[in-house]
Parts: sequence; C-alpha cells; structure tokens
Amino acid sequence: MPAALVSAAAVLLAAFVKGAISFGFPPLATPLLALVMDVKSAIAVLIFPNIVMDAVQLFRLGDFGGVARRMALLLVFGVVGTVLGVWLLVLLPPSVTTLLLGLFALVFVATNLSPLRPVVPPAWARWLAPPVGVIAGVMGGVTNGPGLPLVMYFYALRLSKHDFIRSVAFTFVVYKVIQVMAMVWFGLLTWRLFGVSLVLTAVALGGFRLGLSLQDRLEAATFNRAVLAFLAVLGLWLVIRAVR
Repeated sequence: MPAALVSAAAVLLAAFVKGAISFGFPPLATPLLALVMDVKSAIAVLIFPNIVMDAVQLFRLGDFGGVARRMALLLVFGVVGTVLGVWLLVLLPPSVTTLLLGLFALVFVATNLSPLRPVVPPAWARWLAPPVGVIAGVMGGVTNGPGLPLVMYFYALRLSKHDFIRSVAFTFVVYKVIQVMAMVWFGLLTWRLFGVSLVLTAVALGGFRLGLSLQDRLEAATFNRAVLAFLAVLGLWLVIRAVR
C-alpha cells in the first residue's frame, strides 16, 4: 500500500508540473517511481499517462497537419532511435539504467540553468532533425525522457509559445506510441503493468487538470526553479544509489 500511495503521489505531482509548464512529466515521475519499483517497470507504467496528457495538450491547440509536416523528418528518425533505446533498456542491468536516469535528471537541470541558448537557423533544421531525432529516441527508450533534446531543439528554433507546445505534444505522442509497441515486443510491458498504467493515467489527468488551471496564475520562473532544485537532489540520489 505505501508503494501504491507513493506511485500515485509521484504521478499526481509530475502531472501537475506538466500541466503548469507544458513538459517535465517523465524527468520528474520516472525517478520518483524508481524509489518504489525498478526503473524498467517505472518506464512502462508511465507511458500511457504521458500519451494521454500530450494528446489532450495537442487537441487544445490543434493544427495537427502543420505540425506533422514540419516534424516529419524528426519523427522518422525518432522512431528508429526509440526502438534502439528500448532494445538497450532490455540489455542494460537495472543499476546502469538507474545511473542513466540520475545523470539525465542532472543534465536536464544543468541545461535549464545554463544561460546559453543556442539558435538554430531554419535552413539548418532539416540537417539537424535526423541526429536530434535519433538521440531523443534513444534517450526516451532508455530513460523514458526524450524531452531534453527535443525541448532544447525546439527552443533553439525559436518557435512561438503555441508552436512550441504543439511540437512538444505531437512529437511526444508519436515517440510514446512507438515506445509502447517496442516495449510490448521486447516483453517489458506486461498486462499487470498495463493495468497499473491505466490507474495512474486517471491519477495523472487529475493533476494535469490542476496544473492547466494554475498555468496562468503561477510565477513560472519561481515554480520552475523549485522543480529544478527537486530534480537536482533526486538525480544526485539516484547516481549515488546506482554506483554503490
């Protein structure tokens, strides 16, 4: 029962954060669930909540066709990277995936705290999309967090707020659907974990709705700093746990 309560609380918090700042669910929820279950199971049960929330976010803004055309190359190579990442997840021992998850959280924090914001000219987008897609897919398959390279890439493209949210939501939905199929293929998503995932999806929608309702009322900079500080502590703890 304590593990179930921790899992529900972790998903509720991470979904609230996603609703408030439009991203951040996997980097926050996966390490928290890894406190009460193995990393591979944590990744499996969080896929469906992520898909549902990103689908809701995408439907709120629309323009699926335009986003699909702009992100086609990124998505194709992302599919390849996601399958490769899930394959690596099968091969890697739990201590390695825990270490990667902790390092990922720390990189996520460091990137967000960095004053450097690279700019990608539109003409370069088609050449950068393949490597970014593969890297994001591999990272998503192994750590459940394709968002770091994608968010950095979309920021560097200097997209408008709505285009940024559309791009994040659309690419996440596609990546996660491919991840589901790959995890089923490799035997990582069992019926028991699927049932847990459905329950956590309902919990996530509650937190997500609260986050959306507060999105315009919260001081984004202060809230984001608190999330990053929490992720930094959690990332350090996971790294220490993995190398012991």
